Amino acid sequence: MRRLDLLVPHWKETPEEMEPLLDSVAMQQGVDLSEVGVIVAYDGPDATPLPVGEWAERYQFAIEHAQAPSGGVSATRNWALDMSDAELVMFCDADDCFYSVTGIFIVLQQFDLRGYDVLVSTFMEQTKGENGLTFVTRENDTTFVHGKAYRRGYLVDNGIRFDPRLTIHEDSYFNVLARELCDPSKTVYCPYVFYLWKWRDASVCRHDPLYILKTFGNMIDSSDALVDEFVRRMREDKAAAYAAFMILDAYYAMNKPEWLEVNHREYRDVVEKRFAEYYRKHRQKWESLTPQERALMSNVVRQRSVGEGMLMEAVTIGQWLERITEHVYDSRPKEGETVV
Repeated sequence: MRRLDLLVPHWKETPEEMEPLLDSVAMQQGVDLSEVGVIVAYDGPDATPLPVGEWAERYQFAIEHAQAPSGGVSATRNWALDMSDAELVMFCDADDCFYSVTGIFIVLQQFDLRGYDVLVSTFMEQTKGENGLTFVTRENDTTFVHGKAYRRGYLVDNGIRFDPRLTIHEDSYFNVLARELCDPSKTVYCPYVFYLWKWRDASVCRHDPLYILKTFGNMIDSSDALVDEFVRRMREDKAAAYAAFMILDAYYAMNKPEWLEVNHREYRDVVEKRFAEYYRKHRQKWESLTPQERALMSNVVRQRSVGEGMLMEAVTIGQWLERITEHVYDSRPKEGETVV
C-alpha cells in the first residue's frame, strides 16, 4: 500500500499544462517516491490523451491512468478515490503544482506526528490583476479542495464523497462535510504553504470577472445538497447552521455593487429566484436558530463581505428576505394564466 496518492481529474489539460505538477512531485525532498503515486482520472472518452509511456519512463513514481465515465469533476474525483488504496490522499488540479519541495514531506510528517483524518493547510493562489500575476495566501480555507490531505479510510468509512450533481462550487460541499464529521482532535491545521493553485487563462472561473455573480445559483445548489446531506445523517444542528450561513452569504453578496448594477439584472433575477426556492425549503431551519445565534453568524459573514466591497445595509435581512420571496412569488404565472 502506498502512503500517499495524488488524485487528479483530467479533461482537456495538455501534457505541457500537467507536467509542472508531475515535475514538482519529482523534486520532492525527504520522502521515498516509491511511497507516492499519482492517479490521473480521465473524465470520459473525450479527455485529451496523455503520454503514458513517456511519463512512465521520465518519473520515478507510479502514475496510474484511469478511464472514468463522462460525469464532470466531482464524479471523476470520486472515481480516482475509488481507484486508490493509499493510506492518505490529496485532490490536486491537473494544472497546479507543489509550492515547496518539502510539501509531501510535510503531509507525511504531520500524519506521523498527529495521525490526522483531515489536514488543512495554508496554500498559495496565483491570480491575475491589472499589474499581472500575483500571489495570495489562503488560510484555513473551506472553499477550495487545494492544499488539503485526508486519511483515505476516514473518507471511505464515513461515505464522504463529492456530490456528482455538482460541477461548480463542488469543493465546499466536500470540504465542509469532511471537516464537520471529523473528530476535532483528528483535524490538523498546517500553517506551512506547500501547494500552489496556479492561474490558467483558459480557466473560466479565473478570468471572468462576473463568474461569482453568474454561478451564485450553483453555490446555492452546493449548499442545498450539503444541508440535505446533514439532514440525511441526522445532524440537524449542522443543517441549520449551514442553511443560515448560506442565507447570510446571499444577503450580503447581493448588497455588493456588482449585484446592483442595472446591466447585471438578468443574472441577479436568476439567482434571486433560485435563492427564494432555497429559502422556502430551509426557512424553518433559519427560524429555529435564536436571534443571538443568527447575530453571531451574521458578524462572521459581514466582516468578510465588507472587505470584499459590500455596501452598508440599506435594508435589514428580514426586509430583504420578504422582498425576495414576494418578488419571485409575484413573478410566477397566476392560476389559469398562459406563459408565452
